[in-house]
Amino acid sequence: MHPNLYALGAIAMWASLATLGVSLTHVPPFLLTGIALIIGSVPAWPFVLRDPRQWRIPLRTLALGVYGLFAYHFLLFIALRHAPAVEANLVNYLWPLFIVVLAPVVLPGVRLRWAHIAAALLGFAGAALAITSGRGLSGTLAWGYLPALGAAFIWATYSLGTKRVAAFPTTAIGLFGLVSGLLSLLCHVLLEPAATLQGRDWLLLALLGLGPLGAAFFLWDKALKLGDARQIGILSYATPLASTALLVLTSGRPFSLSIVMATLLIMAAAVLGMRAR
Repeated sequence: MHPNLYALGAIAMWASLATLGVSLTHVPPFLLTGIALIIGSVPAWPFVLRDPRQWRIPLRTLALGVYGLFAYHFLLFIALRHAPAVEANLVNYLWPLFIVVLAPVVLPGVRLRWAHIAAALLGFAGAALAITSGRGLSGTLAWGYLPALGAAFIWATYSLGTKRVAAFPTTAIGLFGLVSGLLSLLCHVLLEPAATLQGRDWLLLALLGLGPLGAAFFLWDKALKLGDARQIGILSYATPLASTALLVLTSGRPFSLSIVMATLLIMAAAVLGMRAR
């Protein structure tokens, strides 16, 4: 299958990530992250039971995986609780732009050109518009935008970092998710109050784990291994459009001009950045 099709499969699943996350905001973030990531690791288990060597990877690679899966989703779920969900979601989707802009820094042989800089300015203008809702800086800004920005940086550097470590099988993504999930649950026990989950919560957690926090990771890793990170970066900009539209529709909020303009600016930034060779 063409690498871009793997990427599009992951992107389609990630479109539901923010909506599912908002539906579970009453679940403590470490608990939410832990359960979903462990469920997401399940598809890899049958392959590892047949061949345990697939999870024998260097500690450096495992650390990169935990950094990407654990830190990214924890910060994203924090952001969705402490900032308006639609706007925080848009800030989080600066990560495809970060892939474009940081590729020359992280990957050897990739050069930074003026178009990358222009793309960065466009993207951050879109994020600023989303954060301020077009009202300028006169209003009070929610601190939840900071973890959203941090999540974007983490996912971009994780995605690029997978090209800098020794090659590992895609099934190792299951190990990343399992270790990250167990770490999250440990943090829940130590740092968060106990929570009781209802049947609906478990259904949403299963959807979250098997889709955007499970199968999507395996497809994304396959795409990065086989394809061009810059081409995959531009495809990723379908995600903020689809994710924002779904989030707005399920939240009952109208499409404001500032949200539409912010989405278009962020997507245009990726297009410009990807045209630079």
